[in-house]
Amino acid sequence: MKSRITVAWSTVASLLAVLPGAAAHAHAGLPETSNITLRRGHPQDFFSGTTFGAVISRDSGKTWRWVCPDAMGYGGWRPEAYLWRETGDILAATGSALLHSPDEGCSWRTHPFFKSTWVTGLAAHPTDDRVFHAVTGRPGIANGLYRSDDGGETWTASPLLRTGLELNAVRVSPVDPRRLYVSGVSNNQMVVLRSDDAGDTWQEFPHALPELLRPYALTVVAVDPVAVDVVWVRVSAQGYTHLLRSDDGGRTLTQVTVLDDTFINMDLSSDGGTAWVGTLNYFFMGSSTGPLEKQPLPTGNACVLRDGETLYGCGSTWLHDWALARSTDQGRTWEHIFALYEIQGTQLCPRGTPVRDLCPARWPQLAEQLGAPLYPDGGVEEPPPPPDAGTPDAGTPDAGQQPPEQRPPEPKSSGCAAATGPTLPLLLLLSSLLPRRRGPRRPHR
Repeated sequence: MKSRITVAWSTVASLLAVLPGAAAHAHAGLPETSNITLRRGHPQDFFSGTTFGAVISRDSGKTWRWVCPDAMGYGGWRPEAYLWRETGDILAATGSALLHSPDEGCSWRTHPFFKSTWVTGLAAHPTDDRVFHAVTGRPGIANGLYRSDDGGETWTASPLLRTGLELNAVRVSPVDPRRLYVSGVSNNQMVVLRSDDAGDTWQEFPHALPELLRPYALTVVAVDPVAVDVVWVRVSAQGYTHLLRSDDGGRTLTQVTVLDDTFINMDLSSDGGTAWVGTLNYFFMGSSTGPLEKQPLPTGNACVLRDGETLYGCGSTWLHDWALARSTDQGRTWEHIFALYEIQGTQLCPRGTPVRDLCPARWPQLAEQLGAPLYPDGGVEEPPPPPDAGTPDAGTPDAGQQPPEQRPPEPKSSGCAAATGPTLPLLLLLSSLLPRRRGPRRPHR
C-alpha cells in the first residue's frame, strides 16, 4: 500500500491540474463523503453517498466497500440523500431521476414512471416501510406530489398536481405522518405548502421575504420531532444561507441564523431543542430557536444524521483524517468511524450485476488516489463475489433531462475522482493556500 505521508512534487502539479476554478473552490474535486443513511431496522448497515459514487458497510462501520457511479447510472447529478428500506431496497432522488436498487446496492435502475419529469425530493413514512412521497419540479409541465404504498414500485399522483408549480423538497412529520410539507415555486413565487390529511388537501403559504435581497431556492429542510407545526426552511440570498423556522405550520417564518456557506443538511435532537447544520465547509450547533455556532469539527462536506441519541457526521479525510464519525455528546466530541483510505475495494456483488461488472476495473485508480489498499486480503485479485443472482436492469437517467434550476449544477463525478495523491500534509497545505470553498450562485435566467 502506498504511504500516505510520501509524495513527489509532481503530485502537487497533478492535484492542482484537476482543481478547475481553484480560486473559487478550496478543495473542489477532492474525493469526499456527502451524506449518510442507516438501513431501517438494521443500525449496523451504513450507506454513504460520496463525490465518487457511494460506500457501504454492513458491520457498523468496521469495513467499507465502494459502489462506483457508473454502476449507479446517475450521471453528473448525485443524490443529496438516500433512503434504505428494511427490505434492503435503496432509493434516492437525484433532481432528475428516481434511483432504485432492489438488492442492497448491487444493481440500480431509474424508475420509468418519472421518465418525463424531474424527481426533486423524496421522503419516507416514519414507521411504515412501504410508504414514500416524491415531488417533481420540471418547468413547463404539471408538477406535484406522488405517493407510493409498495416501497417505491408504483406511484400515484396526489391532488397537488398542476402547471406553474415547481417543487424542490418534501418532509413528513415524525409526530403525525399525515402532516406533509413541500416547498418550491408557484407561478414564480416561493411557497411552502402543507397537507394535514396525507396529501388529499393542501394549504399554500407564499413567502416573499422582502427583508432579503433577491432570495431564491426556499426549501423545507426539517420537521420538528415533537411539534407537528414546527418546520424549518432555508433560503439563499446574496451568497448566504438563511435558516428560518415556522411555529405555525409554515404560515409565517422567523429567521434562526445566517450561514456564510452553502447548506448541506440539518437534523434535530429528539426533543427538538437542539439543531445541527452541516455546510460545505463547517458544522454548526445551537438552540433550535437560534443562534447556531460554528464548531471545530467536522469540516468539509459536514453532513449530519441523528439516530436515537447518536449523532453521525460527514467530514473531510483531507482535513481531519476521517470521512465519517459518531458523537454521543451532541456533537461536542467525535469518534472516528472511517477515512477514505480505509475503503477495502468494491462492493462484493453477484456476477451479472452492474457493480460486479463495472466497478472492479475502476478500483485500482481510485485506490491509488485515496491511498487505500489495492487488494486488502493481500492477494492479486478481489475476493470472490457471492453466488450469481441474475442480471437486474441497471437503467440510466434520461440523457435529455437536466436538473431543475433550484439545484445548481455540480461537477460530474466518476471512478476517476479528482485528487491524484492522498497525502494528508500536502492537502492541508493546499487547503491553507487556496480560498475557502463557496457554493455556486443563483443560475442566470
